[in-house]
Amino acid sequence: MSKRRLLWVGAALVWFASIGLATAAEDFPGRAMYWSVPVIGTEELARRFPEFSIVDVRSAYEYNTLHIKGATNIPLSSRGFVDAVRELVRAEGKPVVFYCNGHTCMKSYQAATKAQKAGLTQVYAYDSGIFDWVKAYPEQGVFLGKSPVPLDRLLSKEQLQAHMLPPAEFAKRARAENGIILDVRDPAQREGISLFLGRERDVPLDNQAIAKYVHQAKKEGRPLFILDAVGKQVRWLQYFLEQEGLHDYYFMQGGARAFLRDLIAGEIGSG
Repeated sequence: MSKRRLLWVGAALVWFASIGLATAAEDFPGRAMYWSVPVIGTEELARRFPEFSIVDVRSAYEYNTLHIKGATNIPLSSRGFVDAVRELVRAEGKPVVFYCNGHTCMKSYQAATKAQKAGLTQVYAYDSGIFDWVKAYPEQGVFLGKSPVPLDRLLSKEQLQAHMLPPAEFAKRARAENGIILDVRDPAQREGISLFLGRERDVPLDNQAIAKYVHQAKKEGRPLFILDAVGKQVRWLQYFLEQEGLHDYYFMQGGARAFLRDLIAGEIGSG
C-alpha cells in the first residue's frame, strides 16, 4: 500500500472515530463528565448478568414502578448509601453495576464515583438505564410488581407532555376548575411553604395515599393538579393514575422550583 494510501486510510479512521466519540458524547453526556467511571452496555450486561450485583440508585417510588428484575434498590440520596453498597458486596462478592433512568441521568455515574471514593474498585455504570433495558429484555424487568414488562404500557414523553402545564397555567386552571391540588414533595423539600395558601393537600409520593384523592376526583368529577419539587417525579406517578383509569389530571412543569421562580418574576398572581 502506498504512503499516500496509508495516510488516507489513517485520516479516514480518525474521522470515523471522531464521529463515534461525538455520537457517544451526544447520547451519553455524562460519560465525558465522569470519565473515570467504566460503563457497561445493554448486551454485555445481559450476557454477563449473573456476574454482577445490580443496584438501582433511584427513589423507592421509581423502583417500585419499574425496575430490573433482581436489582437491589439503594437510593443514591440515602444517608447510608455507601455502607449499604459495601454490605451488598460483602454478601454477594460480585462487582457492582449501578443504573438509573439512563442516557441523560447522572445518578449511575455519581453512584459509581461515590463507591470508588469509598475504596470500592469493581464498579460500573449501566448508563443506558431502565427504559433501554426493559425494551430489550421485558422478561427481565418488573412493572408495578409484575413481570414481564408490558411494553405497550410504557408511557411516552408525548403522553407525559400532554398532562404538563406551565406554572401560571397550572395555578389558573386549578383555581378556575375547582381542582384537587396535591403537593407530593417530601417535608424537607416543602420547608413549610404553601404554594396555594393552604388549598393544596400535602401527600407523600405513595400510591396508597394518593388513591384516596384519585377516588375523590373520579367521584366528584374534579381534575387532579399535582406538583413535585422539579417536575421529575410525576412521570412515575402517571403510571399509577393511568392504571386507575384517571385521565383528567395535570402536572406542574418544572415543579415547585419553577412556580417560585415565576412567582418572584411576577408571572403568577398570588392568592
